[in-house]
Amino acid sequence: MTVIAEAQPAEAGQLHRAIDWRGAFWVASGVPALVLFSIGGISGTVGIPAFVIWMVSVCFGLIQACTYAEIAGLFPSKSGGASVYGATAWLRYSKFIAPLSVWCNWLAWTPVLSLGCSIAAAYILNALAPIPTFSEASPEVAAWLADPANAGKAAADAIAALTAAGTPAIRDWTLYSGSLGPVSFSFNSVFMIGVVLMLITFAIQHRGILGTANVQKFIGLAVIIPMLIVGIVPILTGQINWDNYSPFVPLAEAYAAAPGEWNIAGWTLVFGGLFIAAWSAYAFETSICFTSEFKNPGRDTVRAILYSGLLCLLLYTLVPFTFQGVLGLEGMLADEIVDGSGVGNAMAQMVGGSGFVTSIMIMLMILALMLAINTAMAGSSRTLYQGSVDGWLPRYLSHVNHHGAPTRAMWTDLIFNLGILAIACADAGSFFFILAVSNCGYIIFNFLNLNAGWIHRIDNGHIKRPWRAPTFLIAVGGILSFVNAMFMGAGAKVWNPWALWAGFIAAALIIPVFCFRHYIQDGGRFPAHMLDDLGITQEELKVRKAGILPYLTLAAGLIVVLVADRIFVM
Repeated sequence: MTVIAEAQPAEAGQLHRAIDWRGAFWVASGVPALVLFSIGGISGTVGIPAFVIWMVSVCFGLIQACTYAEIAGLFPSKSGGASVYGATAWLRYSKFIAPLSVWCNWLAWTPVLSLGCSIAAAYILNALAPIPTFSEASPEVAAWLADPANAGKAAADAIAALTAAGTPAIRDWTLYSGSLGPVSFSFNSVFMIGVVLMLITFAIQHRGILGTANVQKFIGLAVIIPMLIVGIVPILTGQINWDNYSPFVPLAEAYAAAPGEWNIAGWTLVFGGLFIAAWSAYAFETSICFTSEFKNPGRDTVRAILYSGLLCLLLYTLVPFTFQGVLGLEGMLADEIVDGSGVGNAMAQMVGGSGFVTSIMIMLMILALMLAINTAMAGSSRTLYQGSVDGWLPRYLSHVNHHGAPTRAMWTDLIFNLGILAIACADAGSFFFILAVSNCGYIIFNFLNLNAGWIHRIDNGHIKRPWRAPTFLIAVGGILSFVNAMFMGAGAKVWNPWALWAGFIAAALIIPVFCFRHYIQDGGRFPAHMLDDLGITQEELKVRKAGILPYLTLAAGLIVVLVADRIFVM
């Protein structure tokens, strides 16, 4: 029996109500694959506590999802995710804070396209043009040392020379490269492969949400099951070395094997891990990006985010746990694990793979990344679309094709990510700089929308909610917004000294974009339909029942970020 309903007719220029919660679940099933983006980086910076970082982070995400599920139910006709629903809460208090929520969510999600394509392209390049490996026992090494021309040389010299000579030329090919501020960029072979993967993703998305959900369902089944195998088989086969979980202390220094202490420097690395893990572990909230495409929003919204969250809880707990138990600290600090290019091969070996099995596992990891990329384009393009429909972003983004796909938003995603892809393909430092700046946007979005939960309760408490979260969970979500702000202030510097400030600059770019739309295109007024779901008029927006509390919350959040940045240093 199919799990995805047939599309229902929609008016021209609108998204189609074509799926139920199961369709959204499959579209969001790419989120567990986001663990592949940073599992190596977090292991390399935090060390042995890394697996707990993932567990804590996904548990925080589940708690926060309760707030998102409630506010999504207020807007059955809107798409684009929690940022769109939360922006309406802040609109009463500032025209400029509201679009910041939408913008920062898009900044967080859209780089998944480029970052995912860069990792998938690296996997493909490793499979098609692998770097040869040699050891001291290799006959090639012995022959090289026996050559009179190499008299007096050591085995390490032989391995380096043979590796350099045997490395395919395509791995070093670059059309053009350079630097741009704190990052590098390169139009290399990984970039070219990544562009092809992006175009494939665009072609899938062009068919609309129903087609996307059907494709995601089949890819998801082919990926989630192998990830479960990676998480379970090493435990059943006794490959876990329990000594790899102790001593339970952070590293003394990022990417160095020496154990550290639970001091300021150690906590800074841990908070850096929690900061970057949030980008992946909280991301299943994207399942509610499709509210206006649900056949029954009241029923489907909470089910979509609940079941997506439970899937992430399972995989984000199992995979990092077994990954660390098999590899150990030294294995997690290997260059190919830290930069992500060797994660697929390592996971294949964890389940006893070799030769053909390894190739199959790496192919499945590539599919996992494509799943995440599809999820990202589906969610981020709808954030742009709804932001345009509601008057936050330029009008051209509100166009959809006859399949109900927001194609102009998708083209915007694609073109923007071509530039980001060139940076992500340059080196691991540039990759994690993009990831950290993107996550600054995600934490800002997270802060605004977790607090939007109680603001909606105060200002729009009379409106019926299809699902109402327990009040204590709304309160805990508000507390977690400050915890996440602390993670950002303390931990962004772990990935790049300029990441926090670059994140603030990227977030501030919404100001000219919003001013263009609101004051030039719309003459200072929002579209009349923007508040239809709430049943209020623009005049009623002047009623601010929460008083100064939202402003105090913003000020307190900024103080937490700045104080954490000063206190926690490496």
